[in-house]
Amino acid sequence: MKLIKRIFLVLAMLCATQAMAEPQLGKEYKLLNPPQPTHSGNKVEVLEFFFYGCIHCFYLHPGLSAWEKKMPGDVQLTYVPTIFRDSWEPMANTYYALELMGERKRLDDALFKAWNVDNVDLSDESRIAAFLSQHGVDSKKFGELYNSFTVETKVLRSKQMVQSYRIMGTPTLIVDGKYVIEGLEPDETIRVLDAVVERARKEHSRK
Repeated sequence: MKLIKRIFLVLAMLCATQAMAEPQLGKEYKLLNPPQPTHSGNKVEVLEFFFYGCIHCFYLHPGLSAWEKKMPGDVQLTYVPTIFRDSWEPMANTYYALELMGERKRLDDALFKAWNVDNVDLSDESRIAAFLSQHGVDSKKFGELYNSFTVETKVLRSKQMVQSYRIMGTPTLIVDGKYVIEGLEPDETIRVLDAVVERARKEHSRK
């Protein structure tokens, strides 16, 4: 019995050591080729390419939101609504319209839940507007912004970024225009993100 306990203890220690190990380039994260310019000034830029209807984005969202609240002051997190097919575009318009209204953060959870838990049909502007009105959003103002040139420009930029950053799936995190984190479980994603951001911060300090 004592031998079995020792074996379990050793295995537990090995698992803990592995979990705390420094993430490896080429394993937990990779380099973007070619790297892309950042737009965060002296701050470390973190981009999350996501889609509200992506179940993996849904699972990552709570952890990333918590991470955002405590991230260092020299780090900037930007969300990029991703469009892989025409049916995804309405949610990109929605994201940017709500952002311009100052309502995006308040409604992120509701939109993720609507897609991934409640199976609400949010496939076009009218259905989206009806859903948002139930959450206190001014439908007229939302419609104006949803169809505005400003939102159209932002959506076009999102499409261009998907191509430039060679995004193949969601969620994908890009740190400082060159480090790619994808395909990991939510907790592991946050662990690797912490390590890669710290690496980028050190690189900034040497500039």
